[in-house]
Amino acid sequence: MRSDCPLSYALDFFGDKWSLLVIRDMIFEGKRFFNEFRQSKERIATNILSSRLKKLEAIGIVESRVYPQLKTKKEYRLTAKGIDLIPVLVEMIAWSAKYQAGLAVTDDFLVKLNQDREGVLAIIRSNSKERYAVSDSAD
Repeated sequence: MRSDCPLSYALDFFGDKWSLLVIRDMIFEGKRFFNEFRQSKERIATNILSSRLKKLEAIGIVESRVYPQLKTKKEYRLTAKGIDLIPVLVEMIAWSAKYQAGLAVTDDFLVKLNQDREGVLAIIRSNSKERYAVSDSAD
């Protein structure tokens, strides 16, 4: 850690786009496997993807385990700490949509977000907790 600034602390972990895009794919697209992340439209290189997954695991945002149905495959799952990033990503999406037209975000999502931000966040959190089997006691 370079300083005691909270923003600097966060940037030490998420200072590159790839980490946030991996987290995005887990939260909004339910991705859990290396090859699923590779298929993202941003076309992340395998060495960078591997590095970011290891980094995210080391800081407790994701965890990996051997996939029970295929022992040679690793499954990545968000932790409670990772799920706590949902409001951050949603705010980044809302900010981006406000200042850049033509992005891949629906008007319906933005309307719902403006009308009931906490409700939208609750739904996304609930879906992620269910998908990654994160218990409420982990909050």
